[in-house]
Amino acid sequence: MSTPPTRTRARRFHPAWIVAAVAFLALVGAAGFRSAPSALLLPLENEFGWTRSELSVAVGVNILLYGLTAPFAAALMERFGIRKVVTVALVAISAGAALSIFVTESWMLVLTWGVLIGLGTGSMALVFAAMIADRWFLRRKGLITGVLTAGSATGQLIFLPIVATIATDQSWRTASLLIAAIALAVVPVTAVFLRNSPADLGMTPFGSPADAVPTPPPRSPINPAKRAIQVLGRAAKVRTFWALVAGFAICGATTNGLIGTHFIPSAHDHGMAEPVAASLLAIVGIFDVVGTIASGFLTDRINPRILLAIYYAGRGVSLLILPFLLSATVRPPIILFVVIYGLDWVATVPPTAALCREVFGADGPVVYGWVFASHQIGASLAAIAAGVLRDVTGEYTWAWFGAAALCVVAAVVSAGIARRAIVPA
Repeated sequence: MSTPPTRTRARRFHPAWIVAAVAFLALVGAAGFRSAPSALLLPLENEFGWTRSELSVAVGVNILLYGLTAPFAAALMERFGIRKVVTVALVAISAGAALSIFVTESWMLVLTWGVLIGLGTGSMALVFAAMIADRWFLRRKGLITGVLTAGSATGQLIFLPIVATIATDQSWRTASLLIAAIALAVVPVTAVFLRNSPADLGMTPFGSPADAVPTPPPRSPINPAKRAIQVLGRAAKVRTFWALVAGFAICGATTNGLIGTHFIPSAHDHGMAEPVAASLLAIVGIFDVVGTIASGFLTDRINPRILLAIYYAGRGVSLLILPFLLSATVRPPIILFVVIYGLDWVATVPPTAALCREVFGADGPVVYGWVFASHQIGASLAAIAAGVLRDVTGEYTWAWFGAAALCVVAAVVSAGIARRAIVPA
C-alpha cells in the first residue's frame, strides 16, 4: 500500500528541479559582477580621470569574451561535465572581481573586468541554462530555459542597487569585494549539488516515459574546441543560422551593450543620481524575470518566430522614445519604459534556444553557443560605440536612435526564419 505514494512523491520531487534551482543560484552569483560595471563607471572616471571610451573598452572586452567563450564552454561541458566547468567559472569571476581593486591603469581593468570575468561568465552564460534544460527536462524545456535565463536578471535585481549605493557611500573597491565574495560563496553549492545529467543519479529526465532507461549524455571523443569549430562549419551552411545570428547580435547590442552599460551614465548626464538610476535598471531586472519566464511558457505554445518579431519590434519603439524620457527626476513615463523594456530584455532567449533545437538537433546546444556569441559581439560593439558617441557628441541620443533602427531589422529577419527543420549530419 505504501508503494504508490512513494512513486508519486518521487515523480513530484524529481531531482531535475533541484539541479535547476542550483543552476539558477549559480547564474545569480555570476550575474552580480556582470551587472556591476555600469554602476562603477562613474566612480572610476572620477578617481582616475579615464574617459568614457577607455572604460567602455574594458566593458566591451568583458562582453566580447563572455560571448566568444560560450560555444567552447558548451563543448567543454559535454566533454568534462557541467559541474567542473561551472565551478572553475565561478572561481574566475571571483578572482577577477577581487583583483580589480588593485588597478591603477585602464589596461589593468581590461585584464580583470575584461578577461577574467569575461571568461568566467562566458563559461556559464545562457548556454549553461540551455544545456540544463536539454539534459534534465523532456517537458517544460521552454519554461525552464526562461526561469534559468531570469537568473541573470535576478542577479542584477539583487546586486545592482547595492553595488551603486556602496560605490557612492563607501568605495567602488568595497563593492567589487562584495561581488567577489558572493560569487565565491556559490562555489561549494554547485560543487556539491550540481549534477551533469540524470544518469548520474540513475534517473531519466523529467517528463520521460515510464519505461525510459537512464542514459548518460554522449561524450564527444573530439577535442572540445575542435567540436565547436566543426559545429560552426555545419551551421554556417544553413541560412537560418545567420538569421538567428543577426537577430541575436542586435539583441545584445540593445540590452547588455547599450542599456546595461550606459543607462546609468546616460541618466546621470541628465542629472539623475547614480543609485536612483541603478534602481531603475534593477526594475528592468524585476520585469525581466517575469517576461523571460512568460516567454518560456509562450515558446512551448506559440511559433517562436512570431514571438521574436514581436519582441524586437516592441524594443525598437521603446528605444526610439527613451531620449525624451530621461530627466533628473523619476517620472511615470520612465517607469513605464523600464517596465516594458524589462519584460522584453531577454525574452528573446527561450524562442531562440528553441529554434536552435528545432533546426540543428543534437548540435543545438553548441549552435546556440555560437548564436549567443553573436549576441555578445553585438553587445561589445555597442558598448564601445556608445561610449565613443558620448565622448564625441556629449550625449547618447544617436546611440538610442541607431539601436531602435536595428531592432526593426531584427524583427523582419526573425519573422522570415525558415519553417522546416534542418538537422546537420
